[in-house]
Amino acid sequence: MALEAEAFEVGPAPLLRGDAEGEGPPVVLCHGITATRRYVVHGSRALARAGHRVITYDARGHGDSEPAPEGEGYGYPQLVEDLERVVSDQIGPERFLLGGHSMGAHTAVAYALRHPERLAGLAVVGPTFLSTIRPESTEYWDGLAAALEAGGVDGFVAYIGERQGIDPRWRESVLRFTRERILRQGDLAALAEALRQLPRSRPFESLEELAQIDVPALVVASNDDADPGHPYAAAAAYAEALPQAELISEDEGESPLAWQGGKLSRALASFYAQALSSAR
Repeated sequence: MALEAEAFEVGPAPLLRGDAEGEGPPVVLCHGITATRRYVVHGSRALARAGHRVITYDARGHGDSEPAPEGEGYGYPQLVEDLERVVSDQIGPERFLLGGHSMGAHTAVAYALRHPERLAGLAVVGPTFLSTIRPESTEYWDGLAAALEAGGVDGFVAYIGERQGIDPRWRESVLRFTRERILRQGDLAALAEALRQLPRSRPFESLEELAQIDVPALVVASNDDADPGHPYAAAAAYAEALPQAELISEDEGESPLAWQGGKLSRALASFYAQALSSAR
């Protein structure tokens, strides 16, 4: 089946730019901080080929989307409002699968807390927020923002290499992915501001709130050697807190499932098929 992505824009401000591809039960995917719409399933088209309309977009201050208007900022309340605009523009009254990675996972969970009735399923990939905002975490993100401002893409990549504690087996891959991701950013100043603001924002107050999201959920964990920034234990905590959650991860010795676009897409398609079947 030939597939062609249709670009879209959602206004008024900030203008959000995205793509919609395929036909069938809809899927909305939200990317992580410093990423773009490409980096949830990494360019895989398996979800669209499985018979879904796949909607991805760049968050404010990321990729091709505009920066936050003056006075608004980059907190989770604003990200959820942006997601609501995309859903309103791109999806009718039917329920849909909502998924996201890292920042996108938190945005998806926050949306689900507001609108559980809209979801046929929830996919949470690589979550990190565990109810507490730690000073050492905000210090790290402040340093990353400063490195980006002072050294551009090279400064950003060097900071990641120095501070993230990457296992030597995965170091080359991580730094290559990092550079590719940042080269897709349209406004580095806006991204630096997002790096300072978002880690100080709470998508919700406590993991205990996730008990309210009584919809089928898939939680994707990563091994800590390759991806220490998205701890396996955090994903396990989300799976424990969500009433209908299944926890999956990559096989031993593999790169993180969150990095394997095709395999992740097939897992999402299988999960969505089961969720739709159980709803009938």
